[in-house]
Amino acid sequence: MAATIKDVARIAGVAVSTVSYALNNSPKISEETRRKVVRAAESLNYRPSNAARNLKKQKSETIGLFLYSLGGPFYSQLIEGIQEVVASYNYNLIVCSTFGGENSSAHRFLREKFVDGAIIMGTPISDSLILQVAGKDFPIVVLDRELNSDYVRSVLIDDEQGAYDAVTHLIKLGRRKIEFLSGPLFTIDNINRYEGYKRAMDEHNLPYSPEIVMQGNCTETSGYQAMKLMLAGSQMPDAVFAANDEMAIGAIRALNEANLSVPEQVAVVGFDNIHQSSYVRPSLTTVGHSRYELGAIATQCLFNSSPKDNSIVLPTELVIRQSCGGMGAS
Repeated sequence: MAATIKDVARIAGVAVSTVSYALNNSPKISEETRRKVVRAAESLNYRPSNAARNLKKQKSETIGLFLYSLGGPFYSQLIEGIQEVVASYNYNLIVCSTFGGENSSAHRFLREKFVDGAIIMGTPISDSLILQVAGKDFPIVVLDRELNSDYVRSVLIDDEQGAYDAVTHLIKLGRRKIEFLSGPLFTIDNINRYEGYKRAMDEHNLPYSPEIVMQGNCTETSGYQAMKLMLAGSQMPDAVFAANDEMAIGAIRALNEANLSVPEQVAVVGFDNIHQSSYVRPSLTTVGHSRYELGAIATQCLFNSSPKDNSIVLPTELVIRQSCGGMGAS
């Protein structure tokens, strides 16, 4: 398998963005660091492809990042990782929301190719549109799906395994009535997290509803409202696995208002390990992954494509804190 920029960064002991700066002779990098990166790249026989040079032929020298929403704490580190690498190539970054559907400015930017390449995450932009506009001179990286195209690459979080690990941890702690607090149903990350939840429940012969009972839209408010609706019903879970941390934090707030103790009566686990998850009380057990790395690697894939490595899956890590009842850091 061909070496990737992540391999170079690991061997050189530097960040992915530092590799980009060094290989592009950026003045931001010292000569000593540049030599160290070059030696690491040569030892791995790492060679950037022609994709970056193809981008340089374009006129706008701008990369588009297309997201469903620009709000929330998840995206700041993602954008930071993207911006670092984009800047190392002396490109600009424009961030667009696809809220508003096919009439949004993001859809127009994509259809008319106002930018030189695109990174797409968590949006209802259709597979057909992505495949239609992607090409040799217009590379695309998607962060939430896999598409069969030479010009579209995928960088994904191992959502299913992360969810499986979280729910399995709850089961080992003795929880048996575990509900899934869903995000938007159309997103592949939510779908895969639900699959991981179901796999863990099935392996331990635990019952769960054939349909999603609680659904939010990845905001704290929606998690709060979904939990309130659950509490108004006849069934009371002893644990909740939320598809993201913001909804988990909202669920904890609803449980507190109902005088239900977390985790003694209801354990709560989230996903993403956002900054606030360690400060909410009780501190939130969650599934962590590097959003900075996700953004940096996705951007490198945009500039340096490799048909042998069309899809990259990044690992997750269970971060155990207080909200599930297991012993962990606060």
